[in-house]
Amino acid sequence: MSAYRPLALPDGARIGLLGGSFNPAHEGHRHISLIAMRRLNLDRVIWLVTPQNPLKASGETSALETRMSSARTIANHSRIEVSDLEHHIGTVYTADTLAWLVKHYGRVHFVWLMGADNLVQFSQWKNWQGIMNTMPVAVIARPGYSVAARFSKMAHTYSR
Repeated sequence: MSAYRPLALPDGARIGLLGGSFNPAHEGHRHISLIAMRRLNLDRVIWLVTPQNPLKASGETSALETRMSSARTIANHSRIEVSDLEHHIGTVYTADTLAWLVKHYGRVHFVWLMGADNLVQFSQWKNWQGIMNTMPVAVIARPGYSVAARFSKMAHTYSR
């Protein structure tokens, strides 16, 4: 594993956070990031590559360094940063990671980014309602998921 570099996030920065297994990273991740940067006027997007997705069996996931390398290759943009922060702070649940980030970078404006495919099962995530209360969440459309996302528990709960 490469040496950890702390995130350099200046006060007032607008940062999108895209978390996941990135197993493997693909153009959809990059597409979501580029759309979010443009539409939300973000300074940067950080891909948070999780050590292990709690909703997936460990045997389904490639080694963290392999996924980090793949993510760096696909990201290929000066304003998309790939980070293994969760590995270094000891979190695997998004709610815990976001709480840590807000605590340590309180003057940064974060937005949690997710594809509509994740919205469908978002209510299965640990403390999913806490995530919604921690920072704004932007859901980016993904082909084939619009109807299911619209009828998800999260969409119903937060429709207002």
